[in-house]
Amino acid sequence: MTDKLAVSVLGTGIMGAAMARNLARAELTVRAWNRSRDKAEPLAADGVHIAGSPEEAVRDADVVLTMLHDGPAALDVMRRAAPGLRAGAAWVQSTTAGLDALPGLAAFAHEHDLVLFDAPVLGTRQPAEAGQLLVLAAGPADARDAVTPVLDAVGSRTVWTGEDGAAGSATRLKLVANSWVIAATNAVGEVLALSQALGVDPDGFFDAIAGGPLDMGYLRTKAAMIRDDALVPPQFAVTTAVKDARLIVEAGERGGVRLDVAAASAERLERAAAQGHGGEDMAAAYFASFDEKPSD
Repeated sequence: MTDKLAVSVLGTGIMGAAMARNLARAELTVRAWNRSRDKAEPLAADGVHIAGSPEEAVRDADVVLTMLHDGPAALDVMRRAAPGLRAGAAWVQSTTAGLDALPGLAAFAHEHDLVLFDAPVLGTRQPAEAGQLLVLAAGPADARDAVTPVLDAVGSRTVWTGEDGAAGSATRLKLVANSWVIAATNAVGEVLALSQALGVDPDGFFDAIAGGPLDMGYLRTKAAMIRDDALVPPQFAVTTAVKDARLIVEAGERGGVRLDVAAASAERLERAAAQGHGGEDMAAAYFASFDEKPSD
């Protein structure tokens, strides 16, 4: 043990790897584990210790940060880590887990005497690498000092939504925010697909809305990725967007509302994945407008 805060990062995909690097750059002691070890190995160059198992990764950790695919994956990995967990450690659960998974995660935290922080993040690869994520967090006020160095290292701002991580107030806000992001992304693809079908130069559309209330940086960024065939490496992969879209639809159903756009977005993303675009940026939902990849 050292005087530095010891942090374990479980899951080093697009987001988790960037978060681990920024934690190490903040001079915290960082151990990382990933199911596919080769994805974690490059972090060693940044001073991150690569663990061979979740149990090894969390041993003596003051804070455990999970950034895995979904709620069931987070629970599975934490169960594997259980023998190494320290009672009283903070669990910063940043996986977009959805509402149905929260009770199981909260029960695990209670069983192992962990202080649970529901802490999903808003942002993609670029802000993650820059340590500029927006952290949405819920957890006890009297334990926040323990996780503040972690949240400050990975994000530019933390929005506290409540004091009970098990209540899922941060996850609920994340689903609302993601519903807008996913809808907007699919709309970008459809604008470009319709332009092609009607023989309209997309630049004419962008010129028409320039500087007005319909213009937005996100539209132009995602459109440029599609037009420039710059979908790899992904900022946010199609397969992950499929999962999040389904969680949004399920959350709406739980709340008694019908989310037609979210449901259609999930179907478009699934179709793009089936066409072979699962590992590309979610802007690749554009290809779901065509039976085959369109010609240039």
